[in-house]
Amino acid sequence: MDHGHSFICDGKKVRTTISMKERGVYDLVKDMGQMGFQGGQLGQSLRIWEKMLDGEATIFLGLAGAMVPAGLAEFIAYLIRERMVDCLVSTGANLFHDLCEGLGIVHFQGSACADDAYLNECKIDRIYDVFVSEVELHRADNYISDFVKKLDPGYRYSSRELMHMAGKGLPDTTILGAAHRAGVPIFVPALGDSSWGIGMVMAYREGHRVMVDQIKDVDEITQMVEKSTKTGVVYIGGGVPKNFIQQTEVIAELIGVYSGGHSYAIQYTADSPHWGGLSGCTFEEAVSWGKVAKEARKVQVFSDATVTVPVVVQALKSSGRKRKFPPAFDWAEPELKLSYRTSAEKA
Repeated sequence: MDHGHSFICDGKKVRTTISMKERGVYDLVKDMGQMGFQGGQLGQSLRIWEKMLDGEATIFLGLAGAMVPAGLAEFIAYLIRERMVDCLVSTGANLFHDLCEGLGIVHFQGSACADDAYLNECKIDRIYDVFVSEVELHRADNYISDFVKKLDPGYRYSSRELMHMAGKGLPDTTILGAAHRAGVPIFVPALGDSSWGIGMVMAYREGHRVMVDQIKDVDEITQMVEKSTKTGVVYIGGGVPKNFIQQTEVIAELIGVYSGGHSYAIQYTADSPHWGGLSGCTFEEAVSWGKVAKEARKVQVFSDATVTVPVVVQALKSSGRKRKFPPAFDWAEPELKLSYRTSAEKA
C-alpha cells in the first residue's frame, strides 16, 4: 500500500472528534479544524488566514452579496483597520449601504414574510429580512450626486480614487471610512450597477459628466499583484469581485510578470460548483487557469457567510495577532510603489 499519497487524497490521520471544554472563540475555531465537513473547513480557513498574516503577502478581499445590509460592515471595517486585508474589491451595492450607515441611515431587522405591496406603500425596501427606508436611500442618492458635482469633469477617475475620496469624514466603523484612514484601496469594478451609478447619473443629467475609467481599475489592481512578494485572496461570496481579483494573474502572465498564481485562497460561499457559476467555482478549477498556484494553501467553506465570517473574524481578533509586514501603497506616481513596513511604522 502506498502510504505516501497524502493518506488517500490529502486525508490526515487525525481523529475528527473534538472534546467539550471551556474555550474562547479562537480556540474553538482552531480546534474545529480537526472536524469533518464545513466545521473542519472553517477551522482550516482560520489557519490559512493566520499564515497570510505572518509573511509578506498582499491580501485581497472580495465582497459580494448583500453583506452590509445583513450586518457585516463592522467586521469588514475591522479587517481593514487592523490590516488583516490590504485591498477590497466589492459590489457597488455593499458600499452604497455602507455609505448609508455612515450617514446615519439604518438597516432594520424585518421579516421575509412581510406584505411587499404594503411595504411599497410605506416606502420601505426589503432585502430578504432586512428593511430600509426608501426615502432615506434617496437621501444617500442625492449625497452621491452632490459628491460627484464637486469632482473634476476633465479627469478620468478609477473607482479606487472615488472610494478613497468618498471615505473622507465617514466613521471608522464604516468600510469606506476605515479604508480611507488605513490607506487600503477599494475597487468597485461594476460601479454603475448600484446606487452609486444612480447618484452619478443624476449629476450626469445635470451636466456634471464625471467618467469612471474601469480599465484604469484593472491596471491599478494588476500592478498591486505584480509588485507583491506573494498574494492571498479571501472571497465572501463570489461574482464580479472574485473574477476581478482572479483575472489579475492572467493579465500578469500575458504581460510577462506572472508569479505562478495566488499563494493563499479562502472562500466563504453558499453556492455549489456543479452549476458552473463562478461563485461556487472551486479553487482547483482556478488552478487550471493559473489564477491560483498549484501548491497554494486553499480552502472553501460552503456555508452562509453571515454565519461563518463573524465567527472567523472574531477568532482572528481574539487571537491577539498583529500584522508585522502590511504592504504600503503609494499612488502618487503613475506607476504604483509598493513597500512592506513593520506595524510600528504604520501611518
